[in-house]
Amino acid sequence: MTTIDHLSVGVPALDSAVAFYDGLLDTIGVARLATTDGFAAYGVGSPAFLLMLPFDGNAPTSGNGVHIAFRAPAKEAVDAFHKFAIDNGGACEGAPGPRDGYPMDVHTAYVRDPFGNKLEVIFNGFAA
Repeated sequence: MTTIDHLSVGVPALDSAVAFYDGLLDTIGVARLATTDGFAAYGVGSPAFLLMLPFDGNAPTSGNGVHIAFRAPAKEAVDAFHKFAIDNGGACEGAPGPRDGYPMDVHTAYVRDPFGNKLEVIFNGFAA
């Protein structure tokens, strides 16, 4: 059993968010599985990550100290994820490489999506 059913981030518009995330998540083998008027769901086999229009109709915001970490199947996938994000309107928050703060030997990178959400992609992380 997993601890988390799914995670979601708020976006201002689904069309632009889907355009970014379809390519970004493809770099780690994750596909869009469902789309409605209010969300787009991604995963491998079942939805685990959602892009959502905020339910209250207000602007989406990102939380200080909050990030979502995606599991990569290889170091090269971490590099491809980071490159795709930067090449498609994202911002670098930490180039691909090892991180001393982890208790294991990881290869990870951090980016901000075009909407301000902080993302991590990690190979050999806690879920390895």
